[in-house]
Amino acid sequence: MNKEFLEDISKLELVIFDFDGVFTNNKVLISELGVETVICSRGDGMGINRLSSIGMKMCVISTEENIVVKKRCEKLKIPCKQNIKDKENAVLETCKEYNVLPKNTLFLGNDINDIPAFKCVGIPVAVADAYEEVIPYTKYQTKKNGGDGAIREICDIIFQKKININQIHN
Repeated sequence: MNKEFLEDISKLELVIFDFDGVFTNNKVLISELGVETVICSRGDGMGINRLSSIGMKMCVISTEENIVVKKRCEKLKIPCKQNIKDKENAVLETCKEYNVLPKNTLFLGNDINDIPAFKCVGIPVAVADAYEEVIPYTKYQTKKNGGDGAIREICDIIFQKKININQIHN
């Protein structure tokens, strides 16, 4: 982990997550009735809870519109925006809503539709199994895959950095 990335984390005010391929392993199970099911990591939920406990602002922005996204975000108590075709605009609007500068925002994504979001934030991060095309647009890549602890990994990095900063200032 490079020093610049950790310095950026110290200024972080908002974390925005993509959903498919970040909360999930980018696979979907479809029943004979057409009902979609995905697998999410409970550990990722614990990471989000840790960030909530220190007041970190968070949001999910997803290209897809699916009840699974809504239900998972409701359970984790984080807002979500779905059916987003222009992720750059959605990220910038979210920053404005939270009164946060884009340079103090982290976006965690995995695919080419996330590139506009990566380009407009100060801390673009990809999951380990992100599509190779997105890597040049990111500052950091998790060690864990999407749906298998990538969110928990990034949340733990943020949590530890923020806790250490608070301990120094107290």
